[in-house]
Amino acid sequence: MPFVPSEPAAPSRTRARLLLSAGLLALLGGLVALILVITSSAGPDRAGRPPVAPDSTLTPVPSGPANTTPASVEPSITAIPPPANLPVVDYDAAPGGFPADPDPLSTVRLREGLHPTAKVGAYDAPGGRPRAFLAPTLAGVPLTVPIVERRSGWAAVLLPSANRTVAWVPPGNWTTVALRDQLVVERKTYKLTWLRDDKPVQTWRTTLGTRETPTPLGRTFLLGRSTLIGQVYADTDVFALGAIPDDPDAVPAGLRGAHIGLHTWYNDDDLGTNVTDGCIRITRSGQRKLLAELDPGTSLVVVDKLPAATPGPLTTG
Repeated sequence: MPFVPSEPAAPSRTRARLLLSAGLLALLGGLVALILVITSSAGPDRAGRPPVAPDSTLTPVPSGPANTTPASVEPSITAIPPPANLPVVDYDAAPGGFPADPDPLSTVRLREGLHPTAKVGAYDAPGGRPRAFLAPTLAGVPLTVPIVERRSGWAAVLLPSANRTVAWVPPGNWTTVALRDQLVVERKTYKLTWLRDDKPVQTWRTTLGTRETPTPLGRTFLLGRSTLIGQVYADTDVFALGAIPDDPDAVPAGLRGAHIGLHTWYNDDDLGTNVTDGCIRITRSGQRKLLAELDPGTSLVVVDKLPAATPGPLTTG
């Protein structure tokens, strides 16, 4: 339910909540209560944005080659009509019964996003049981979910408001968008790397979740961005992710039902430490760069550490 924003005297341990256009959003890792409006990051000129020159000193994330083999013809799989009373996936925890992500720690870039153009059924398998609906918007934001697999016209997508979980969507009532970017977070080295077209562009040091409220491992994505009121987030928008806390009971009661976020902070004192309720913090200049460059649906994968032999240098700009 809505609440009155407040700013406690001790910002290091205060709580943050985000009020979405479709309900209450509590963003983990922020420490002050604020009213926000979540918005799409796509602007009218984004299609003409020039490519960013890659930083050749950074270590590429392992990625698979594009599949140039002609796809074989697969038999069609009929979808069972979903009952009208199924829940719609929203900002609360997603319904159960969906399968696990088949490769949750993969750093292969997810190249396509699925955008529902109407309410579509979300199934536990191609031709399987419908478990919920995906709507064109979630919490007032146009929804784009990364595609992790295709089969007989069906698409497996990362499920919003869940961790390391996919849903299968049958053909029809959705379009695809190209996803050029990827974010990779390494928990052991407190490093976030931004890649475009599989080439590292820039890397930043991070602040991550505590032992009790760790930043969840696995693949997730940028759900949308929120405009903040106040200065604790350095007057900079926040990315809400599709991920949620692994243990909802471990976070403060005021943050139950929250999503993990990617954001900056009013100072950089805690970079390289574990003090958040699960969120990922980077520098203000880094957050503003990502806000200007990344689209909803961009994948973000959290791993403990990449197998690269020589990590790229950290940059704080």
